[in-house]
Amino acid sequence: EATDDLDGASVEVLDLRSLVPLDVPAILDSVARCSKVVVVDEANGTCAAGAQVAALIAEHGFEDLDGPVLRVATPDVPIPFSPPLEQVVLPSAERIREACRELLAY
Repeated sequence: EATDDLDGASVEVLDLRSLVPLDVPAILDSVARCSKVVVVDEANGTCAAGAQVAALIAEHGFEDLDGPVLRVATPDVPIPFSPPLEQVVLPSAERIREACRELLAY
């Protein structure tokens, strides 16, 4: 859903099912093919798995990048218990789409 309405841009989604072991070759192969990266993580933006993936890409895939690594994550606040409030802080399809559009225009 988040990749709909991107003006025909080809998008590759890499769903990391586990963090240990982290599939580093799949991540770096995807970076080499696409050259642009948006990391989406439902955890906080600071010190979370998405931050680690972004750091790994910056360290080992920098030469393949054609723009900055963008991250869409939860703000550094506690996740609300109320479902409507929870939906406000979690990454939404619209926030992901905005990040993709920003990167495509880079």
